[in-house]
Amino acid sequence: MRQRLLSEGAKELSYEIRGIVRKAQQLQKLGKPIFWENIGDPIQKNYQVPEWIKEIIAELLKENTTYGYCDSKGVLETREFLARLNNQRNGAQITADDILFFNGLGDGISKLYQYLVPTSRVIGPSPSYSTHSSAEASHANHHPITYQLDPNNNWYPDMDDLYMKVKYNPNIVGILVINPDNPTGVVYPLEILQQMVEIAREFDLFLVADEIYLNITYNGAKHIALADIIEDLPGISMKGISKELPWPGSRCGWMEFYNRDNSTEFSKYCSTLENAKMIEVCSTKLPQMAIPRIMGSPRYPEYRIEFNNAIGRRSAIITEMLQDIPEITFNPTYGAFYNTIIFKEGVLSPHQSLKIDDPAVASLLNSWLDAEPDMPLDKRFVYSLLAAKGVCVVPISSFCSDLQGFRVTLLENNEEILVETFNRIRDAVKEFTRA
Repeated sequence: MRQRLLSEGAKELSYEIRGIVRKAQQLQKLGKPIFWENIGDPIQKNYQVPEWIKEIIAELLKENTTYGYCDSKGVLETREFLARLNNQRNGAQITADDILFFNGLGDGISKLYQYLVPTSRVIGPSPSYSTHSSAEASHANHHPITYQLDPNNNWYPDMDDLYMKVKYNPNIVGILVINPDNPTGVVYPLEILQQMVEIAREFDLFLVADEIYLNITYNGAKHIALADIIEDLPGISMKGISKELPWPGSRCGWMEFYNRDNSTEFSKYCSTLENAKMIEVCSTKLPQMAIPRIMGSPRYPEYRIEFNNAIGRRSAIITEMLQDIPEITFNPTYGAFYNTIIFKEGVLSPHQSLKIDDPAVASLLNSWLDAEPDMPLDKRFVYSLLAAKGVCVVPISSFCSDLQGFRVTLLENNEEILVETFNRIRDAVKEFTRA
């Protein structure tokens, strides 16, 4: 071409959660059954949305107004409902005008970083949900800036690491916290969140909280929202219905702006995000209209309890099966529906393998490994696990991390399949690391 088309940041755009599906599909063509543990989609795991929720959505389809545009910020009735939900927490108070809808939280994440000055950086966790880390790095044309989550301390952030990186990098303008966390399943305690607020206050930063899993906690954990602890600092909470209802195909997420008038620069930033949505006209209307009718139903709280308890039970089963393997660091989960398992330092080597009886499958695996000579060691395990055992997980090196491990989900409703899947993972870890 006459000119280079891609920015330097384009190479930071990757999504192994979906990318590994292509490998699994190649195995399916060879007749190998796949146990899908790569993506947080309850519907893919045959989760059945309750009939009463489907009836609400069906009734909305009969309303003619469902088919038109809505306000650029989102359906007013829904924004008023969500503002009331937030304000009942007695933390940072908002109005309907402080809420902005997007076509899924992925759309919102992209916009979050897109309009920042390229030299302005938002520091996020490592491991990190790759949509955040990729989008932030792409906007900056540079590698992501991260603070470390510690697998040897319940996956809590290394607060000294966060503080020193903020202190000595004046380009950092914001701190991202994912709570409950994807990919680790940690739910942050009050003292950790308060320390983040104090760092933001000391260095005049804004806070961003990805809280799409805010209402998915279990096994005794209690969620603490950004609104509860942010006080008078500027911040953005990112929420959605993909995981909670769950309705991932709705592509419906939103931002809540806190204390936007307390900073001129932050207020202009929020206005820019709103103007960008105005150019698109609006976000998808049907799921927005459904939110107050579903979440406002007296049936909804009990439904959430049942949903969360089921995830908590699966978390307990997986903990029982994996926690005593000496080659890995395992932490029980308390929120979201993922767990990240880390190989201990020095456990992995380039020459480890799993037994594969099918020559065609073995040949396919070798072609994957040969195509990427410098493949991270955890990715070699993940590809070997997929080929040998048919279990599709995601390497933790693809979550902006130097650690070696893999992420699984806690979504399999069929307990027999759940146990079978994690038996395969357990056996593979033992065989691979002791080869």
